[in-house]
Amino acid sequence: MKFENTGIEQLRADLERLDEVMLSQGLVREGQWDYERVTYDKKFELKDGTYYLRLRGYAVEGDIDSRKAIIQLLPPLLGKHYYPHGVEYGEGEQFPASLVNQCKNLLDRLKGEIEAFAE
Repeated sequence: MKFENTGIEQLRADLERLDEVMLSQGLVREGQWDYERVTYDKKFELKDGTYYLRLRGYAVEGDIDSRKAIIQLLPPLLGKHYYPHGVEYGEGEQFPASLVNQCKNLLDRLKGEIEAFAE
């Protein structure tokens, strides 16, 4: 599921500050990056399965390896994990309304925090 029109996809932010804000809200980057792209995930374990909120971005200035980069964020995604195949983000997936609302609230908080230092 793609979250449209959150405002996050219009933000550009410093990678180090972005890492701090994302981690404070439970989204981790870990090894999910290359020289041009970053991915942050938050895991939700519910009775009916495991879900991931994913925020992605790419460097518009600098590179990720140097930790000196400006990141353009992309629309957030919500996916369901299927063992052993992976996470599905397709439009045909059904997501619990309470989880979708929880993710929307989290995205609103993130947007507000990122806007404080975004370019």
